[in-house]
Amino acid sequence: MQLSGKTVIVTGGGSGIGRALCNAFHQVGAKTIVVADVDLQAAERVAAAVGGVAFRCDVSNEADVRSLIENTESKSGPVDLYCSNAGVALGFAPRVDNAAAGPDDLWQSAWSINVMGHVYAVRQLIPRMRPRGGGYFLLTVSAAGLLTQIGSAIYSTTKHAAVGFAENIAIAHRDDGIKVSILCPQAVDTPLLWRLPSGSQSVDGILSPAQVAQAAIQGIDRETFLILPHAEVQEYMRRKMEDRDRWIDGMARLQRRMSEK
Repeated sequence: MQLSGKTVIVTGGGSGIGRALCNAFHQVGAKTIVVADVDLQAAERVAAAVGGVAFRCDVSNEADVRSLIENTESKSGPVDLYCSNAGVALGFAPRVDNAAAGPDDLWQSAWSINVMGHVYAVRQLIPRMRPRGGGYFLLTVSAAGLLTQIGSAIYSTTKHAAVGFAENIAIAHRDDGIKVSILCPQAVDTPLLWRLPSGSQSVDGILSPAQVAQAAIQGIDRETFLILPHAEVQEYMRRKMEDRDRWIDGMARLQRRMSEK
C-alpha cells in the first residue's frame, strides 16, 4: 500500500510506537491521521505535530472503537489503514514461582486490550471495507507473540492470540482485498519498556520507536504479513519450528540466567 493521500487511524497514538507511526505516516504524505489514545491530551499533542485529528478511545470498549471509526469515516472519508497499536504489558515478574498466578483482573485487562481491541476494530471495519474493495490492518503485536515472553504468561498468551487472530483475518478476507500486517519487535525504547523489569526482551538491543515505525512503513509498502524490526527474530522462529523441545530447553536456560541476575 502506498500511504500518500490515505486516511489512517492509529490507536495508542499518543506515545511510543504509536506516536512514531503517526510521524512516519505524516512524512510519507498520509492525507488524514487520526491519533486515538485513552490519554486525550497526549493524542492532541501528537495530532498537532502531524496536522492530524485527536480522538479519545479506550480500545477495550467496543463502543469507543465504533465511535472512533464512525467519526473518522463521516468526517474524513473511508479508513484506508487501521493501525491497532494500543497494548499493555502486564503480569511481569523478575522471578516466576507460578506462571498462572497472575490475578484474573490482569488477565482480563490484557485480553481486553491486546486481543479484543483488535477484534472490535475488525468487527466494525470489515463490513465497510468489503463493499469498497479492500483496506489494510496493521496490528502491533510483539516478538513475544511469535516466540514467548519470559516473565509474563499473561503478555505472552495474549500476544500469541493476537497473532492467531491476525492470521485468520488475512486468510478469511484475502479475496475481499483486505491486507494485514503484524508488527513484531522485541525491546523498543518506550514508556511500556521502562516499566518492565530487565529481561530477555532486551538481549538483542533496544530499537527506537522511529526505527520500528520505519520498518512498519517498509512492510506496509511491500504488503508483507510479518514485519520484524529485530532481524534476529526470524532465526529464533526457525529454531523454534525445527525443534520445539530443544528451543524450550534453551529458553528455560535463559530464564534461569535472568533469574540469577
